[in-house]
Amino acid sequence: MPVESKYDPKDMLFRHLGPTGLKVSIFSLGGWLTYGGSQKGSIVKECMEAAWNNGINTFDTAETYAAGECEIEMGQALKDLKWPRDEYVLITKIFFGTSRQEPNTRGLSKKHVVEGLKSSLARLQQPYVDMVMAHRPDVATPMKEIVEAFTQCIRNLNLAYYWGTSEWSATQITEANLIAEKYGLIAPVAEQPQYNAFHRDRFEVEYAKLFKDYQYGTTTWSPLAGGLLTGKYNDGIPKGSRLDYHSNMFDSTIKSLQSDEGKAKIEKVRKLSEIAKKLGGSPTQLALAWTVKNENVSTVILGATKVEQIHDNCGALKILPKLTPDVMGEIEKILDNTPKPAPSYGRER
Repeated sequence: MPVESKYDPKDMLFRHLGPTGLKVSIFSLGGWLTYGGSQKGSIVKECMEAAWNNGINTFDTAETYAAGECEIEMGQALKDLKWPRDEYVLITKIFFGTSRQEPNTRGLSKKHVVEGLKSSLARLQQPYVDMVMAHRPDVATPMKEIVEAFTQCIRNLNLAYYWGTSEWSATQITEANLIAEKYGLIAPVAEQPQYNAFHRDRFEVEYAKLFKDYQYGTTTWSPLAGGLLTGKYNDGIPKGSRLDYHSNMFDSTIKSLQSDEGKAKIEKVRKLSEIAKKLGGSPTQLALAWTVKNENVSTVILGATKVEQIHDNCGALKILPKLTPDVMGEIEKILDNTPKPAPSYGRER
């Protein structure tokens, strides 16, 4: 009987997810703010299929996205598409719950990590996920309990292969690793942080030691700075855009665009657009390629409400090899926000 396969990598590039042997496509597709919320039904399947047809093998969701509806929509799409389970990578996240009021249905207690993941799998119609992430740190739960909970999910219950973190501090991630080493538990292997040309300090400075000491992986989100780096907000907020559709959620972002700092960012986007044009791409493709250029990025999570967006985003693969040191220097000069490294007080090696 022939081995079933439906995956063609096309021109996609792949990186190991941190210190693991797992390879993820440098672009992945996520469901935040879209699937199960503004987008339901066939469009979810169509977007996931478009990603797959561009060589994307990695998909990201979370229990809290659309209060669980995102997992339901993406899970149904996966069932309908009938891809071999060993040919795609699936990530979900646990912490915020699904808007229920019972206090144990959120956080990172052992109870919620285990039962929350089981509930996620039921919504996804999956026996396991490849990675489960702690969607935020939980200061109310001892770190040892958190590491034990994710170890139980992986080692004892076979609900996931790996676990990771999202928007944890470098100190918290280091603590989790040290506890795992001390007690023979399973350590986290990847972080899901925000990272883009306007949001760099935590990724490039705070996490630098994690990359060095643990080869920590990353599944980065908001590569387009909420759409700002696409250039679509250069002349105001267009109807139907993310900032228009989710105006309450992004109220502070909308106000910041009207400030002097916001106007300065828009001017930078205009200049970056000129570079993108010279390279034969769009501002969106340049922003995505710039993010992927950092080798500490394992995968960049894309968001899409239309199939066309996915095809366009994957066009960044053609821009990536054009980001020579000279071009990167030109971009850096425009951004003018290179993070300063942690002080060494003259003790560099």
